[in-house]
Amino acid sequence: MKNPETATLIGVSTQMVELKQEIQRIARSDAKVLVTGESGVGKELVARAIHFHSQRVDKPFVAMNCAGLPETLLESELFGHVKGSFTGAYRDKPGKLESADTGTMFLDEVGEMTLRMQGLLLRFLETGELQKVGADHGGRKVNVRIVAATNRNLQDLIQKEQFREDLFYRLNVIHFMVPPLRDRREDIPLMIEHFLRRYTALGGHNLVRGFEPEAFQALVEYSWPGNVRELENVIERLVVTGRHELIRIDDLPLEIKAQRGMALRPRRERRRTVADDLYRKLVEEKQSFWTAVYPLYMEREITKQNVRDIVRRGLEEARGNYKIVCRMFNMDQNDYKRFLNFLRKHDCQLPFKEFR
Repeated sequence: MKNPETATLIGVSTQMVELKQEIQRIARSDAKVLVTGESGVGKELVARAIHFHSQRVDKPFVAMNCAGLPETLLESELFGHVKGSFTGAYRDKPGKLESADTGTMFLDEVGEMTLRMQGLLLRFLETGELQKVGADHGGRKVNVRIVAATNRNLQDLIQKEQFREDLFYRLNVIHFMVPPLRDRREDIPLMIEHFLRRYTALGGHNLVRGFEPEAFQALVEYSWPGNVRELENVIERLVVTGRHELIRIDDLPLEIKAQRGMALRPRRERRRTVADDLYRKLVEEKQSFWTAVYPLYMEREITKQNVRDIVRRGLEEARGNYKIVCRMFNMDQNDYKRFLNFLRKHDCQLPFKEFR
């Protein structure tokens, strides 16, 4: 991989520091990696970072998006085809997996594969042997490290019989979950500056050199539902269309100005509640749910409604994802089932769909 910038993860938040450390720790192995996270969080960048820090760094890195292609075309693109295997197959063609031999293959949106394609991928992972479209026997074996990514919940797809459980366990040897941008706000200023440098350097004729403080603060406070991809696109557009050296609040997209306006609108003072104080201990002071909330409830010092209020605030921030709530409440990832069982037993579980 020639350009290290394409494999640079930007961030000083605890989540990003831990992610970068874990990538460096596992990169030199050949273990398969599954990268999950919302659309736009930078899953391919994680895959490139794994490749960059691995012993395969001088070998090919090949990316393949598994969404948006018909099954037959995806099979041909991934495994290759032989001459005459279908109309228009005028010559043998190597697939992406063959091109990635000795390097890393990144399979993006792997949750979009059909069950048949999942079966073909599973066979390859078990044998390392390429079965080209139209070939009547197995082909050459290749040595490829697989990094797969998805923004889907594969466990849910398994329950719906839309994703093979055996393939999931093949891919999920190492699991990285990339946090959304709204959960690591301290990284936003760094990213704004990074993309500003990138796009002002690309277009030397541009006027833009920076931001007025109010505009910069509005970008930092915005929720970024499209994550890093949305932020990058906004900065590029501001640089290209900018009419002043410093970008002003009026130059920002309407949705960012609208959220900023709502944040500045005066609000009625609301009396702090027990749930507010406990939620602050969890999120700001990084105390664990099991030490800050659980004992108080079991000793009847707080009510069921207090616990439900805390859970509701967590779900609002996590957009209905209980696993993210577990992380926000500083629980070990193995505590997920214990947390849900506690909520169910004490009638504190809220339906996650109303927060999505």
